[in-house]
Amino acid sequence: MSERNTAIRSLHDLGLAAWFGGSLMGAIGLNGAAKAEGGTEAAEDRISSSGWAKWVPVNAAAIGAHLFGGGGLLAANAHRVATQQGVAASTTAKTVVTAAALAATAYARVLGKKIELASSSDPQDAEKAQKHPIDLHKARRQLAYAQWAVPALTGGLVVLNALHGEQQRPTEQIPGMWERARSVTHLCV
Repeated sequence: MSERNTAIRSLHDLGLAAWFGGSLMGAIGLNGAAKAEGGTEAAEDRISSSGWAKWVPVNAAAIGAHLFGGGGLLAANAHRVATQQGVAASTTAKTVVTAAALAATAYARVLGKKIELASSSDPQDAEKAQKHPIDLHKARRQLAYAQWAVPALTGGLVVLNALHGEQQRPTEQIPGMWERARSVTHLCV
């Protein structure tokens, strides 16, 4: 395989950038604007829900691009994960944080949809909301935490991505592979 992985790295990085940036802008800008302009909690919910709903397809595409690119990078660098000291640990950490970011994103969407239905003036939405009643105050609080967790977690992924970049430097690869080989030989002896 080629030493260059520009396409998959671009998918990985651009997807992560959109996921992080969109979630941060939503938590600060969209929610802040809804609070400033809404007037009532129900109006705030409708404004915020409308904006987040418009972001869902773009966010899904961004997450998909990030995951596809990440899978491609993992396949391209499997030899480093297996042989270079520290790479498997940082890859595991990145996988765990990605799973947590996915869970927080999904949880925020579920809560957001429930709040959207509960605050809608559409009779059909109100009927759906009545079938699954929620404590709006509690749901709003949980949604705020989830919406802030997403940029925190994806920001952590940006940092882990930087670590992976540093681990790819030739000055890191050779000593890392040497240390890994030494530790494996000590286990066999």
